[in-house]
Amino acid sequence: MFSQQPILVLSQNTKRESGRKVQLENINAGKTIADVIRTCLGPQAMLKMLMDPMGGIVMTNDGNAILREITVQHPAAKSMIEIARTQDEEVGDGTTSVIVLAGEMLAVAEQFLVQNIHPTVIIREYRQALEDAVQLLHDKISIPIDLNDRAKLKEVIRSCVATKYISRWSNLAVEIALDAVNTVTVNDNGRIEVDIKNYAKIEKIPGGSIEESRVLNGVMINKDVTHPKMKRYIENPRIVLLDCPLEYKKGESQTNIEILGEQDFTKLLQLEEEHVQRQCEDIIALKPDIVFTEKGISDLAQHYLVKAGITAIRRLRKTDNNRLARACGATIVNRTEELKETDVGTGAGKFEIKKFGDEYFTFITECKNPKACTILLRGASKDVLNEIERNLQDALHVAKNLVVCPRLVAGGGAAEMAVSQALAARAPHASPYRAVAHALEIIPRTLAQNCGANTIRTLTALRAQHAAGAATAGVDGVTGQVRDMAAPLAVWEPLAVKLQVYKTAVETAILLLRIDDIVSGSKKKNNEPAAPAAMAAQE
Repeated sequence: MFSQQPILVLSQNTKRESGRKVQLENINAGKTIADVIRTCLGPQAMLKMLMDPMGGIVMTNDGNAILREITVQHPAAKSMIEIARTQDEEVGDGTTSVIVLAGEMLAVAEQFLVQNIHPTVIIREYRQALEDAVQLLHDKISIPIDLNDRAKLKEVIRSCVATKYISRWSNLAVEIALDAVNTVTVNDNGRIEVDIKNYAKIEKIPGGSIEESRVLNGVMINKDVTHPKMKRYIENPRIVLLDCPLEYKKGESQTNIEILGEQDFTKLLQLEEEHVQRQCEDIIALKPDIVFTEKGISDLAQHYLVKAGITAIRRLRKTDNNRLARACGATIVNRTEELKETDVGTGAGKFEIKKFGDEYFTFITECKNPKACTILLRGASKDVLNEIERNLQDALHVAKNLVVCPRLVAGGGAAEMAVSQALAARAPHASPYRAVAHALEIIPRTLAQNCGANTIRTLTALRAQHAAGAATAGVDGVTGQVRDMAAPLAVWEPLAVKLQVYKTAVETAILLLRIDDIVSGSKKKNNEPAAPAAMAAQE
């Protein structure tokens, strides 16, 4: 009995040791991913050039875009990459910050694991620190914003754009983002809906200069008319949107028809023609100027429509058709027999077809009250346009977050420093709770590092200012000096982005600290005998 006890203790120790080893490995994996991204934070951020397996290149400093292209083997590193994607989908901005912060949250936990403090103790304090930080941001640090104050809204979006490649054209980008979001915002009895993904489409056309980019007061589609005789310029058009083919019905797969006499074949062709003619007559009865359909238009239908002076455009995307419906006030109809006067869209002021390069584009503009829009981007090359599109997506999401949750926090690491000071004041020395407070300082520290400032001196000055009560003091990401983020610089961030960064970073750190064993399933080779347990199960 006595001889068995030491063996039990020994086996427990070995298990703890293996668990500790896995946790430290996870922490190192998280830190490695954070180190890759760290130089991409702030206005002086460096770009990364990534080669994909197909030989294409991506140049960006968007945390999510970089990590999307990186292939990693370690499972903890994979979950770090996943959080950048979550951040991008939820609030659209702060993808770099969330990775840097999550890496630091893991790094500060390492000392406690080495001291043999149990992970659940660390996790409990992390959770408490997160709750307190969220409470502080909501109640004390954030300030409300008036959505009618366009100048203030511009300041916030400019702060987002300033850290991106598009910062040289920040005024243009800010105007585009604000106009697009204002266009697609729908206030339905107090319920605000801002659907950027479906109703604010970014169309990239290489060529021209970036200054030519703009938000169209309507929609642009990469299509041309189906018949050369159709009109290419119409003012105040009446628009009909269809979701059905203007051609005879085709069989789903093989269709067998038995014809006994010659007249039967003629009759068959005549029925098909009559069907198309009937469809066209249904449309012509409403006297529209333009017909858009998601399906095909046969030559016969084109003939009837041209005779009636109607322009037709075929094979639209479903999403384009939805945008058109929102822009010109038309209703998408599934059968021509059901067309009514109320389905016709009369909200558009102008229809015209323009040629850019080798392609034709249809413009439906000057809409009276469009609830959908197209953002037209021009630029030197495809790579430049792709990067500008990524930057604009972030700016659009920031504008959307402001509409949905109109509260701000100071940027430049000021909010992090304020939360850090408040948390540190509540915590005993050398506790995981205090470690979270210390980890938040990584944002101002990285900002100072990336613009080549003296990190220690900058952070000491910043701590001193916050201790003296300057809650909006932060690091100027261009010069690396400590300055007030509110008055002269006007660097602001939406509260929604900050909250998501904190929640995601701390939750990920908690998740990875919870893991104490990684078991990888390995495939059995064909010539190997089955494992004894498996053989026993078979018997």
